[in-house]
Amino acid sequence: MARPGRTIGIVVGVVVVLGVAALAGWWFLLRDEAPPEADIDTAGETLDEASTPGTGDASSGDAAAVDGTWTVDQSVGSFADFSGTWAGYRFDEELAGIGGNTAVGRTPDVTGTMTVADGAVTAVDVEVDLTTLDSDSDRRDGALRSRGLESDRFPTATFRLAEPVTLPAGLTDGERATVTATGELTIHGVTNEATVELQAELQGDVAVVVGSAPIALADHGIDPPTGLSVLSISDDGTFEFQLFFSKG
Repeated sequence: MARPGRTIGIVVGVVVVLGVAALAGWWFLLRDEAPPEADIDTAGETLDEASTPGTGDASSGDAAAVDGTWTVDQSVGSFADFSGTWAGYRFDEELAGIGGNTAVGRTPDVTGTMTVADGAVTAVDVEVDLTTLDSDSDRRDGALRSRGLESDRFPTATFRLAEPVTLPAGLTDGERATVTATGELTIHGVTNEATVELQAELQGDVAVVVGSAPIALADHGIDPPTGLSVLSISDDGTFEFQLFFSKG
């Protein structure tokens, strides 16, 4: 027969072990580790590292200095830490045994061009390869290939500017512009008008544009891919991006 003191010690030990296990479960399962949204301050740091002072003539304040064709540059920064070019999604979901979570998937495989003329962005054509979207869950990524986004059937998303966007007069190196762009966003084979809030910064012959736009899955004919582990996915989410452009 165990002595009372020993019994109490065993009980206390069990309680401590269970407490530590519960804390570990909360730490590894319940905390939301979604990467932060694109931020012009963070993107600007990458831009500073990528740009060589004096390589461009935008510092003159002449609007014509930024005129021309700008091409999406995947060589700036790194996708591993999201300091480079990427595009993707952000949706709230409810997971079995875990609770609320923010699902974020991104890909660095973005191509396209931006045309600037007479101090205005006159054209933007961007294409995103949805088959390489990467999140913190291989299961989620696999599901999106055949269900929901169905990237195996609809491998690309595109954005095309519908109306010119006027840039601030006298835009110079290091200055930031905040504008709203209206365009056509095609996802899952369905094209809808999208209003995108943008922030941009220029450094010589390199520029960065970050932004986001609300997106409703139903508007693009997408059925949320729920399952045993995913109880629900919000119909309303965000299409977000960080794009570096090089002139020439």
